[in-house]
Amino acid sequence: MDFTVEKKESENNAENAHPTTLDSSSQLASALDSNNKEIEERQARELKAGLHPLKKIVEFSTVEGFWVCYCHLARPASLPSPTDLHLFKEGIRPLWEDSANCNGGKWIIRFKKVVSGRFWEDLVLALVGDQLDYGDNICGAVLSIRFNEDILSVWNRNASDHQAVMALRDSIKRHLKLPHSYVMEYKPHDASLRDNSSYRNTWLRG
Repeated sequence: MDFTVEKKESENNAENAHPTTLDSSSQLASALDSNNKEIEERQARELKAGLHPLKKIVEFSTVEGFWVCYCHLARPASLPSPTDLHLFKEGIRPLWEDSANCNGGKWIIRFKKVVSGRFWEDLVLALVGDQLDYGDNICGAVLSIRFNEDILSVWNRNASDHQAVMALRDSIKRHLKLPHSYVMEYKPHDASLRDNSSYRNTWLRG
């Protein structure tokens, strides 16, 4: 199971990003410069259009590769608000309109900022270890770091499969050892598209 970790870039982060050259050969350096220039131009167009570009941080396909990457990633508590961290299976973009997501939805849990990092790590480990029920139905997970709270969401492929949706909820609760005081909310992505909101107007609580 391959995963990609991405971060939604703020305008300042996009402008201050610095490419890293991995080889000193002039041919490769020229290719990298050209590629970086294209990326910078695309990001500038997206920012001007009011879009929020994603920055791919790392890909991994083995447990060992995950640990090498994870040990070097900044922890949620050190990231500015707002920031979104995305952990998705290979080939799936963290967009409502993506073909793997368009018929699905997401379970949402709101956390106080002091505990969100621990729950995010527990969820990431469960996903990498393929420990959640109906794992083939899971597309990925998002941690949304906000001013007053952090929001964790797990995306699935099929919002109309009630059994799979509820089994995923129960599996998340079990693996995260969620206290009873935490309420989980579910929202289909087509509802998010209609009201242009990720977390408002959820239709299922449990």
